[in-house]
Amino acid sequence: MTGLPPEYWPNRAHSRIVEAAPHRWHVQTIGDGDPVLLLHGAGASAHSWTDLITIFQAQNRLLVPDLPGHGFTRSPRGRARLTNVAMDLADLMNALEANPNLVVAHSAGAAVALEMVRRNLIAPDRLILVNAALEDFRGAAGVLFPVMAKMLALNPLTGLFLSSGSGSLGQVRSLIRSTGSELTDAALRPYADLVRRRAHVDGTLAMMAQWSLAELNRALPEIETPTLFIHGGNDTAVDTSIAKRAVSAMPNAELIVIDGVGHLAHEEAPERVAAEIAAFAATPALAQ
Repeated sequence: MTGLPPEYWPNRAHSRIVEAAPHRWHVQTIGDGDPVLLLHGAGASAHSWTDLITIFQAQNRLLVPDLPGHGFTRSPRGRARLTNVAMDLADLMNALEANPNLVVAHSAGAAVALEMVRRNLIAPDRLILVNAALEDFRGAAGVLFPVMAKMLALNPLTGLFLSSGSGSLGQVRSLIRSTGSELTDAALRPYADLVRRRAHVDGTLAMMAQWSLAELNRALPEIETPTLFIHGGNDTAVDTSIAKRAVSAMPNAELIVIDGVGHLAHEEAPERVAAEIAAFAATPALAQ
């Protein structure tokens, strides 16, 4: 097996496999110009950036990896912690000889981007974080869910059990709707394909089991990179208040809320998100 996505996968012609230990990365590299790194969220893959890729590929070199254990990136167990993912992505950037001056990241990918910056693994001019997932679950769910995810991730039969017989468009549509988002059938199909893949399910569970954001949140006041938070007003997975707290903590950040869209704002309203990205990338640095 090549590890590449199926023929029908969005932007498959731009896919490549990059060996950068300890992962065998699936990366889509598209366009020419200044390098821009796009990081998807937990449970997704590079496909989630399809519409924004179409908009920006003419003027940028877009670097779009599948995160460790996600999509078509093959990864060892035990490398899904936030720090591991950040360091391993930095190694991938070195392998690609890329120094992105702009990072656009969604959901859990936003935490990865911030971790890379705070550890000086990359030094972009701007960060743009879409529906950033920057807090752990609270209350009883905060205690029980990570433990459940860890138990599931340690069971080698889990991915097979969860992926077999699932992945219909109806099931995936219900899951996406639970985050406040509505997608077309064409946008849902890659998600349906992903949840039928045992390795992807295992990788997503492993990330959830090992995820902890307490240290990153304490460090937010130290991150001075100009940062734009874009948040869907209907997001039922990550409340807008989380973005507001992050903006308040960071010295050089601002928030734009887009009404009428949910957690997958960049897929529901790509033109609006693209316009905000372009405007922010073109502005002088925010006041220090």
